[in-house]
Parts: sequence; structure tokens; C-alpha cells
Amino acid sequence: MSRREQFLALRAKTPLVLPSILPCDFGNLEREVGKLEDAGIEGLHLDVMDGCFVPNLTFGTPIVASLRRLTGLLLDVHLMIREPQRYLDDFHAAGADCLTVHIEAVDEPREVLGQIRRLGVASGIALNPATPLETLEGCLDLCDLVLVMSVPAGFGGQVFQEVALEKLRILHDVAGQDVLLEVDGGVNDSTIQRCVRAGARLLVAGSAVFSGNSYRASIEQLTRLAVV
Repeated sequence: MSRREQFLALRAKTPLVLPSILPCDFGNLEREVGKLEDAGIEGLHLDVMDGCFVPNLTFGTPIVASLRRLTGLLLDVHLMIREPQRYLDDFHAAGADCLTVHIEAVDEPREVLGQIRRLGVASGIALNPATPLETLEGCLDLCDLVLVMSVPAGFGGQVFQEVALEKLRILHDVAGQDVLLEVDGGVNDSTIQRCVRAGARLLVAGSAVFSGNSYRASIEQLTRLAVV
């Protein structure tokens, strides 16, 4: 089974909480991954930021490769970077199972999505709250995943923007059952249920997972709320 097929098998298990590892302790990455595995998650969401497309800088392929060595969990890699097409081969080699690029960062989305598909991993497109859904016209057929940002890309801990819910509702109707809808930003106990009702199947949570005393308890609570 290809990496793309493994990632798309998540459709049968959704809704699912995918922890964003940004708030974790990178000085104890192996321990952190072990705690998340013990919590029963299916995958990790990896936010890659370049300091150019977004005003923040996180990590690149070395961390993705380190995580790949540490775990068999699916790696959902969100590229918040300029000219992502230049780095797709590198992130594929590092172990990504899904590669998501921003519609705002590419001039030819079909070409970039096709490049991802040819690598044998799941293809995703993301859009910021201020970006209209019309920008996705003509490329949804090449998307395995659409990531609806409920905060502007770049920083964790931001306030959830309600516009994401309307986008999810529309995409749920037009994208079809084969496209996984994902939401990222401000997903917590008070917003997760509304996201699922709007059509989200993958729910990226950072602060809501890592700010508690127990990752397992946080993920179990979010998962309970996600079943509507």
C-alpha cells in the first residue's frame, strides 16, 4: 500500500484529532511522540514555516526525517512556505505521507498537486481565512485533502474565525466524499463540534492537546466532542 493509500485510509476512521506538534518539547521529541502514541492518535500534523510566506520560522526536513525514524504514525505535512514545489521531493524523502501546500503560495496549483500525486503521497491544498473558496476552482479533482485555516497561517494559539465553518459547509457539498476536509487553528473543546458538523473530518489541535496535564485526557476529550 502506498503512502497515499495509507493516508486516505483515515477516511474510514474519521473524525480524527491530529495533534500539531508545534507546542511540544522539541528537546524531548522521542518522549513526546511516545506520549502521543500512547494517547491512541493516528497521525501527526507538522507545520513547516519558512519565515517568508508566513512571519514565523519552525522546522524543515531534518525534523520530519527524525519523526519518521521515531514513529510509524502518519505524517501530515503542512507546508506554509514560498515555492513549495521546490521542496516536495525533499519532504517526500524525509517521510511525509501527505503534503499540503497553500493556494496563496503557488501560481499553478494543478501542476503542484500533480507533482505531489506522482510522488505517491496524499495531495492537499490549504487556504487562509481571507482567501475565497473560488481560488480552488479547477483543482479540487487533484486534491485528496483540503485544509481550511480557521486562523491566518503562521502562529499557534490564535482565535478561531467563524468563516471557516461556512467554507467547510460549502466544500462538504461540492468536494465529494473522497476529499478529506481538515481544519486547523483554534480547534478546542468549544469549537471542535461545530467544525465536525460543518464537514471537517481531520481536526488539527495544538494548544488544546499540549496545554493540559495529560495528552491522553486532552485527546480523548476532544475525540468525544467530535462524535456528533
